[in-house]
Amino acid sequence: MHDKIAEQTLGAAEHAGDRPVNSAASYSADGLRHDVADPATWSVRVCGHRCATCIFRPGNLMNLQPGRVAQMIKKAVADEGHIVCHKTLDTKTPAICAGFAAHPRGRIASLALRLAQAGVLRIVTADPDQGSAT
Repeated sequence: MHDKIAEQTLGAAEHAGDRPVNSAASYSADGLRHDVADPATWSVRVCGHRCATCIFRPGNLMNLQPGRVAQMIKKAVADEGHIVCHKTLDTKTPAICAGFAAHPRGRIASLALRLAQAGVLRIVTADPDQGSAT
C-alpha cells in the first residue's frame, strides 16, 4: 500500500500543471509541496541543529523585516506546514528548519512533524551547514 501511495504522489508531482517542478521543490496535483519529504522512502528531512544565521536565533541575523518571522510561523501553523531552513533551499535536500521543529507551536502544527512523531514518517537528519541529508 505504501508503495502505491508513493507512486501516486511521485506521479502527481511530475504532472503538477503550471506549478514549477525542479529538484529543489516538487508539487503534487493539489499544489502541496513535497520538498522536505521523500514519499518513496516515507521520510522527512529535518535539520539536526540551527545554522549560524537561523531566524530562530536571537537578533535579526538574516536582516528580515520586523514581524517577518512571526508572519512565517503564523502561516506555517495555519497551513499545518513548516519553515524550510534557508541554508537548504534550492538544494536537492531541503529540510525543515531545526528552530521551527523546536518551536512549541511549530512542532505541534506541522503535519510532517506530527506524522514523524506518530511513526508514519521516518526523520532523516540534515546538516544545514553542508546542505545535505545524513
